[in-house]
Amino acid sequence: MSHSVSCETLPETLLDTVAKQSTRDVSSDYAKFVEALCERFQTTVDAIILYGSCLRTGNLDEGIADLYVLVDDYKKAYTKRYLGLLNAWLPPNVFYLEVNHQGRILRAKYAVISTTDFENGSKYWFHSYIWARFAQPSRLLYARDETARKQIFHAIAHSVITFLRSGASTLDNTAIDTETLWTRCLMLSYAAELRPEKETRAKHLAALNHYEFAQLTIAAHTVLTDILSYNPDNQNYLCQNSSKVRRQALWHWRIRRWQGRVLSILRLSKATLTFKDCLDYAAWKIERHTGINIEITPWLRRHPFLWGFSVIWQILRKGAIR
Repeated sequence: MSHSVSCETLPETLLDTVAKQSTRDVSSDYAKFVEALCERFQTTVDAIILYGSCLRTGNLDEGIADLYVLVDDYKKAYTKRYLGLLNAWLPPNVFYLEVNHQGRILRAKYAVISTTDFENGSKYWFHSYIWARFAQPSRLLYARDETARKQIFHAIAHSVITFLRSGASTLDNTAIDTETLWTRCLMLSYAAELRPEKETRAKHLAALNHYEFAQLTIAAHTVLTDILSYNPDNQNYLCQNSSKVRRQALWHWRIRRWQGRVLSILRLSKATLTFKDCLDYAAWKIERHTGINIEITPWLRRHPFLWGFSVIWQILRKGAIR
């Protein structure tokens, strides 16, 4: 239920808002990542995007930057054929990167996806993997040319619309402010992945990014008027879903939760083939999100591809996701 809007009818105000938010200044440290990734992927790189916790905190010394590398062709992007096949089968591929800069080691986790898959993920994918991430703040660190730049802005604008429509369609017919709307949408997207975040986390992000989210919501509103009516006096929105729309939306999110479990297992297992020290990093990440310590046995270290299946079993057994 993406209700995709064609590129020709995307609201200009939304595209302008996305462009302004995506091109705000970031630390000059990120240029080292861009340099290293452009050297690694050469002429196949269309764009490099920053998102995630390091963007929010600005702290690269203790964190790991989250990057997306958009390429024009999977086969040309790799010297090893199996990596291109894995990327096309289940995008993205995830890798680890370290760069030395001014006596410091800067670390990044970067996902590789084709520009076509990135665009399709923002508009057409049933699962929220792309559109939930890129409805949230990101920065375009590099674009091959103006065409690539516009493609990225269109994809992000579509992500915002898909994210808001998919979440708002589940709500009762009542007045709702921007923070509550985004908190609800974030919680739904967290539940659709192996990210059983507490509601306080979603509320924190909605409050932290209130200005950006408010700008995006009002700019996207013109193509969401069938489910959201804006009240400029109170600066809130009135949800106006039919019971059929609400039931269908809730059912879609239930399917996404189960779909997300399967995709998370497959992506975790696939990452063991691409991500240096993936097991330790993923175990740390899962414990941070769930509080559950995941045991990495010697047997699993010898057979890392099976680790994702072990993880999901331990998490389900301990009741972190339902």
